[in-house]
Amino acid sequence: SFLAHASLEAGEHQAGAGADALQLMTVHSAKGLEFHTVFISGLEEGLFPHENSALEPAGLEEERRLMYVALTRARRRLYLSFAQSRMLHGQTRYSYASRFLREIPEQLMQKLLAPALSFNPGPLRGGRETSGSFALPRQGEMRAAFRQPTAGSQWNIGQNVVHPKFGAGVIVNAEGRGSDARVQVSFYDAGVKWLALEYAKLSAA
Repeated sequence: SFLAHASLEAGEHQAGAGADALQLMTVHSAKGLEFHTVFISGLEEGLFPHENSALEPAGLEEERRLMYVALTRARRRLYLSFAQSRMLHGQTRYSYASRFLREIPEQLMQKLLAPALSFNPGPLRGGRETSGSFALPRQGEMRAAFRQPTAGSQWNIGQNVVHPKFGAGVIVNAEGRGSDARVQVSFYDAGVKWLALEYAKLSAA
């Protein structure tokens, strides 16, 4: 497969330094190498740092060292990106920016915000048509939504949490107050679930 071939050809076995070519590799494969321009993708909680490593201090520090390795591969330009949602194991999972990305001082970064994306799904099955369109909010709008507090609770949208059964995840929505308060959590292994806060037994990650 392409990914298997890319893995075997990573690092020093790819195009030589200065060659006009794109090189795809893992952070481990990039150790000891430098490039004029580097793109680091997947900077999301659960991916980088990995969900398993994020639960242990030693594992988290190892992931942080890998992040430092990735950042220092760039000589001139460095691009950092994360996805607000992605398909993983057949499910759409909503993500929050990696804590490593948030640890970088804002004055050292220039934020690039993509314009809102939209599409018209066209005719639906059964011959019906739709005139509506679906719009994805701009990154700034998503971040503003993440910062809204949940209704009647100490939990915040965008906060990393751990559930005794479903594992680690991030709060993506909230509603209700008091005993009726509930949150929607995107779990890294169990998918997206609504949980009643009165019974959920959530803990901060």
